[in-house]
Order: sequence, then structure tokens, then C-alpha cells
Amino acid sequence: MTQNIRNIAIIAHVDHGKTTLVDGLLKQSRTFRDNQAEMSQTLIMDSMDQEHERGITITAKQTSVYYNDYKINIIDTPGHADFSGEVERTLNMADGVLLVVDAQEGPMPQTKFVLQKALSLKLKPVVIINKIDKPAARIEEVGSEIADLFLELASDESQLNYPIYYAIARDGKAGKTTNLDDDLHVIFESIINDIPAPKIDEDASKGAQLLVAALAADNYLGKYAIGKIFRGKLKKGETVTVMHTDVETGELQNSRAKIENVFVYKGLGREEVSEAEAGDIVAVSGIAQANIGDTIATGETPEALPTIELEPPTLSIYIGPNTSPLKGQEGEFTTSRQIAERLERELETNIALKIVPDGLGYKVSGRGELHLSVLIETMRREGYELETGRPEVVYKENNGVKQEPVEELTIEVEPEFVGAVSQELGIRKAELKSQEITSTGATRFVYEITTAALIGLRNNLLTATKGTAIMSTLPNGYRPVEGKYKPERNGALIAFEPGTSTAYALDAAQARGILFIPPGVPVYQGMIVGLSNKKDDLDINVCKEKQLTNMRTHASDGAIQLTPYTQYSLEQCIDFLLDDELLEVTPKSLRLRKRQLDPVKRKRENRA
Repeated sequence: MTQNIRNIAIIAHVDHGKTTLVDGLLKQSRTFRDNQAEMSQTLIMDSMDQEHERGITITAKQTSVYYNDYKINIIDTPGHADFSGEVERTLNMADGVLLVVDAQEGPMPQTKFVLQKALSLKLKPVVIINKIDKPAARIEEVGSEIADLFLELASDESQLNYPIYYAIARDGKAGKTTNLDDDLHVIFESIINDIPAPKIDEDASKGAQLLVAALAADNYLGKYAIGKIFRGKLKKGETVTVMHTDVETGELQNSRAKIENVFVYKGLGREEVSEAEAGDIVAVSGIAQANIGDTIATGETPEALPTIELEPPTLSIYIGPNTSPLKGQEGEFTTSRQIAERLERELETNIALKIVPDGLGYKVSGRGELHLSVLIETMRREGYELETGRPEVVYKENNGVKQEPVEELTIEVEPEFVGAVSQELGIRKAELKSQEITSTGATRFVYEITTAALIGLRNNLLTATKGTAIMSTLPNGYRPVEGKYKPERNGALIAFEPGTSTAYALDAAQARGILFIPPGVPVYQGMIVGLSNKKDDLDINVCKEKQLTNMRTHASDGAIQLTPYTQYSLEQCIDFLLDDELLEVTPKSLRLRKRQLDPVKRKRENRA
């Protein structure tokens, strides 16, 4: 029965505890047996290695639990604005949201972002103030801040009436007051009583309708199309019409297919059924041509549902085959064709991406540095060898005026670093909107800054604040381009000779700047091996060996004391790049290099 189904999305800012809350709902609904491994696990829904390593949700996940006579479909969404494409497409399957807010931090930029998306879709909100056991929790103040946020974002008066619950999701406790119960039953009751049953079209005589909101695949049944049934029933073996709107022409295109299997969600898995009814979230196999935003329909005159509207990308990055002298030595997939095929597969599920050919490779556009770097890191782990350039802003034309994306930047730092933050943001021409002292004594800045000026900021701030700065961004529209931002950075230390780095040569080089490599690694001409102390690039020989005499038959580097080298992460390497530089990415290595490897040609090009 549709009336016994509830479809909810759990939304929150990064690290406010939504995935932990899903853990509790899964365990307390008796989805797992007492002896199952999941009962002792945390962050059960985060299945990607990168999600566990980064501590964030990257892709939206679907699961379902049963409580009394009700089936509750739960969608765990990312909290990071870079993955807003995931949020936008999956909220279309929900009828209500659980908004989780940290009792100490209160509403943060991503809280505003995800709530705005939910309210624009007329989804019913339930607020959960989580982590109320924190020593610096501000429960009443946070409740007032949430009310102010709803006043700012609500599109009609009914959205201002929302229930509030309190929780310690880590302990599996919640309550209507701060005196918590020993379990989460009040959250289950709220989902049943406060979240409406699925909104569906009752006229099943017109045929079934499913809007594809996600895709999955396995080696057994191939592609699965996932979405909510808005009308009618879908049956195993049924012939359906797949309705697709062409992006360029806007015309509706139809094709026929046959449903091989119908699955509903149960716990972390899928359960095959003969048919599924309106209101439920299902996965169907056998429709290879289905893409996100398509409508799967039945009937003599099938009707398409409105497609999913997405925000445009703001950043692009070049991804192409590795062209360094060490190419092909560490990766399994190295050709332009293999990279193209992998990017095409990514487009099927990562709908916020756009890909166009660019020389030997491709210009890949997305929502931000994190969105793009997660893709590059995923390809790297799959065995791909490639090179990338510096991220570039995606501009747009409006009435003949060139415009660039702008973002709202929130930074939290300890008082001793306020000057360093203000100086860095001043260089980048950011506009200060507000400044306040938080309950923990930290200073919270809110700036408006162009996306171009954001590139490389995280690296600089973490260095300036000894790794303590907390920053998040929120898309804030477009404005006319006032002048292209030019990044400032010291020059690079560039290898002049190919070979293997030696401790003897690095000992001499470390006086010139910060080194990025240890002894004993392969080096090629034009490879960046460090950051210079001065503004200009410097060519150095890091492969030079100690000269031997007839009194010494072998060299000893035992007396050489090298400063530990700096090892950048993928994001830090991308932030480091200037326009004339590339990053070589392989499953084993990250190597920074100049686009033009020959020093003579490089200097000639720079003079031109």
C-alpha cells in the first residue's frame, strides 16, 4: 500500500552526523541480525574507500527499513556543495527530509544549500539537533538559528511549521526534549506521522511512470535504472517506453525496452519482486539505454515526467593521456581512447559533469575542486595513468556580458590566525560579509569571493593556520568579470638533468627551497622537484653524484642530513599548478612538471 510507504532524504552539512544517524536507524529497525558484521560497524552506508578516508559522503545511497507496518525508504545524501548534483537528483525521489544540525556548530553553509533545495521541491522537513552531548553545545541558540534559516528560505508559510527533535546519533538516542530516550523510536514515529505518504498520480489507467534518478551496474544483470514510481505499477517482463529529452534540441526521443527484473530495497540490498507499486523506490534491469532524468513509462500514449534541473558547472580541468618521459610505466590504462571510455561511463551516473574534447584529452567541467579531484583519484585507483592541468573557471554570457561564478566562503579559525586569514583573503579581493566569535572562542568569517580566487586557497590557509582552519563554500550566483585573478606563488625548482635523484644533489638543492622528492626516485628534465625560495623558476641538477678520487672507490652519503621532503596530496598538487604546468597522475605516483620540458624552449616561450 502506498499509504504505508515513506520516502525520506537525510540532509546536513558535512560531519553533522547524518550517516551516523542512518546507522542507528538501520540497526534499531532490526534490519540486521544480532550476529551480522554490520551491527558492529559505523558509517555503514559509506561504501567507497574515499568516503571512509575523507570522512564524507560522496554519492547518494538508497536503503530501506521496516518499522511496524511501514516501509521507510532512506536516501543518504552528500553534505558537500561540490556533490550537489547527487543531492539534486536524489531529492526528486523523496517526500520529506530529516535535516540534521550539529548542536555546537549550528546551521552551516551546506545546511542552507541542502535545505534550500528541499524546500524548493516542497518536501516536508523534520529537524534533528544532533550531538547535544558536546561540551560547547548551544541547543537553544541553534534552534533559533534554524528558525531564522527557515524564515529566509521558506517559500510558503506551511514550511515554517516543522517538528524539532534532539539526538546523540552516535549512541542511537533521540527525544522530543533534551531528556533523550534510549533509542530512536521518536524519529521513526516522526517519519511515519510528520512525513507524508508519497505524492503519486492516482490515475493508473494512463500507464506507469518512473523518473530515473540514479543508475547502478553489476556484472550479473548489467545496468539498473533507479527511481520512484509516480504512477501505476511496473512489472517484470513488461515492455516499456524510455523517454529522453535531447539536451541540444530539447526534443523528446522515445525508445522501447523490456524490463527483465524489478527490485525493491531491503536493508543494504535489493530484493526481487514480480511488480512494484506507485510511491516505492525501485531498481529495474534490462533497460540499457536509460539515463538519469529519463522517464520509463507504459501505456499506449506514454507521458514524460519533468526532467531533473541541475546547476551548471563552475570549474573545468584538462584530463588527457600522460605525455611525460615516464609514461606507460605505472598504469594499466594509458591511451586517450581508454580515458575517453572511462569518462563516458562516468557521465552516466555523475550527471553534474560535462566533458568536451580538448586536444589530446578532454576538458572536464564540474562543481568544484573536490568534485573533480574525487573523479581523478577514482580513475587513479582503477589503474588509469593521465595528466591534468590547472582548474579553470567556467564563465557564462548574459546579455552579452561575460560573468563568473561567485561563492559564499565561511572560514573558522583560532584568534591567533585572524591576521593571516584576512591578509590571504585581501590578496584574493574577497569581500567580508560578516565576522563573529563562536561559542568555542574561534572567529568565523563569511566572505563573498569569486570561484577563480578560491583555487588554491585551501592549501594556503591550511599552511598559514597550521592545519586548523575549517572552510566551506556555497554557490552564490554570478557577477560580471572585473579582471582575471592571477595566482601568486614562488617559482618552482625544476630538474635540469634526467636520472635518479641523489642525497648529495638534494643536500645542495634544499638550501634553494622546499623539496618534493626524496633520494632514489626517477627524475626527468622539466619535472618540478620543489618550491623555490624566490619568485622565479630555477633549474637545478638533483641527480649529481659526489665526485670520487683514487683514494675513495665509492661514495658515502652517510653524513648528509636531508630535511624531510614535502609530499603533497592530489588536491594540494592541483592547487599548486600554474597555467604552464601539469600534474602527472599514475596509480603509484603524483609528479608535478612543466608543460614544456625543454628549458631553452620554455624560456623562449615565456619571453614571447
